[in-house]
Amino acid sequence: MENLEDIIKRCQKNNSKAQRLLYDTFSPWLFGVCLQYCKDRTEAEDNLQEGFIKIYTNIKKYRFEGSFEGWMRRIVVNTIIESFRKKHPVYFVESLENIVKDEPADTENTVEVINPKELLSMIEELPPKYKLVFNLYAMEGLSHQEISEVLGISTGTSKSNLSRARKILKDKLAVKKNDSIIA
Repeated sequence: MENLEDIIKRCQKNNSKAQRLLYDTFSPWLFGVCLQYCKDRTEAEDNLQEGFIKIYTNIKKYRFEGSFEGWMRRIVVNTIIESFRKKHPVYFVESLENIVKDEPADTENTVEVINPKELLSMIEELPPKYKLVFNLYAMEGLSHQEISEVLGISTGTSKSNLSRARKILKDKLAVKKNDSIIA
């Protein structure tokens, strides 16, 4: 395979073969990113395609500073966020008093009970607004302030959605743990 920098430079000149090579190289990984956020494969595929259109459109702006993979990931995640905001334009702003307080997690034997695929499946089942905030916080490392700015919600709503996502996951883990103890 040729040098990534050469591929990027050719893409910046709208070279279709280089664009295809870029897509073939990075689409499996970026599709995995899309699956983390989207409700199903079809939505993930749509966001992946839209993300690549934006990558190709903006690749001339890439200045070879920092990770190209990180640059592409940010574009795809922002594409997913835009899509989510179009589909779910109304957010219920909740006051800080309504946030469920995080309780210490009972992690004893959790590693024995759940494997990463099961955990990802549980995250996939979260309601869309909780899943989005959870992924932005846990996977992308965004702060509540950053999430609130990106999604156009209050920091309190971001905190509430994350707390509720954690509670749902904790409850599912407890059920899973109890099921394995009974079995």
